[in-house]
Amino acid sequence: MDPKKQAALEAAGYVFGDAEDFLELTEEESRLVDIRLAVSRAVRNARLARNPTQAQAAKILNTSQPKVSKIESAAAEVSLDLMFRSLFALGGNAADVFGSAPPPKRSPKRKPLATG
Repeated sequence: MDPKKQAALEAAGYVFGDAEDFLELTEEESRLVDIRLAVSRAVRNARLARNPTQAQAAKILNTSQPKVSKIESAAAEVSLDLMFRSLFALGGNAADVFGSAPPPKRSPKRKPLATG
């Protein structure tokens, strides 16, 4: 956006930010959204690399075409577990989500999360 136009709009009371600001997401929530989006894109890319339609992919995944659509759109009601299982079933892997570096491994000396 043109800086002059943005300055004029801000002077008029408009606020500029991103979805994280608008939704008032915590850092953890924002990171989770980023992961869900990355997995959903990886599922779609894995499907497209094999060339099946969503309906054909649904048969591979033993689910319905609308569910494949929800997986690929990172719908909130789809679990990350299902998203990753779909990715793996379509020939994808963790590197498709996390890049060339594998996901961080758990430390054997993890402290439990504080409760209450």
